[in-house]
Amino acid sequence: MKSLEELKAIRDKMQNQVSMRAEDHTQTRVVVGMATCGIASGARPVLTALSNLVQEKGLTGKVSVTQTGCIGLCQYEPIVEVIEPGKPKVTYVKMNPEKAAEIVERHLIGGHVVENYTLAAEDIK
Repeated sequence: MKSLEELKAIRDKMQNQVSMRAEDHTQTRVVVGMATCGIASGARPVLTALSNLVQEKGLTGKVSVTQTGCIGLCQYEPIVEVIEPGKPKVTYVKMNPEKAAEIVERHLIGGHVVENYTLAAEDIK
């Protein structure tokens, strides 16, 4: 990188890739709640772990990792939602980087929901 123009070109290219990913409904989306409650509960290391693992495992063409604001269940933070095309959304609660690694291996790669970390409907009152 030799100039400000090159930096701007790189930024524009990456922004276009991010916007394309956000609209791609054929990809699995992994969404981490990053509102104040999520960040205070440890969502940032979870987001970092998920992003790094998706890249390391070569899943970037199939899985996008994004963040969102408040999911509305503060007592269950950090929260990670996995949204696969044609399947019901899976909500993982009280996540940490180790659990995130297990989600990548067992759910995103293996195709099996890790029910021990999910929020059952009867838990919401």
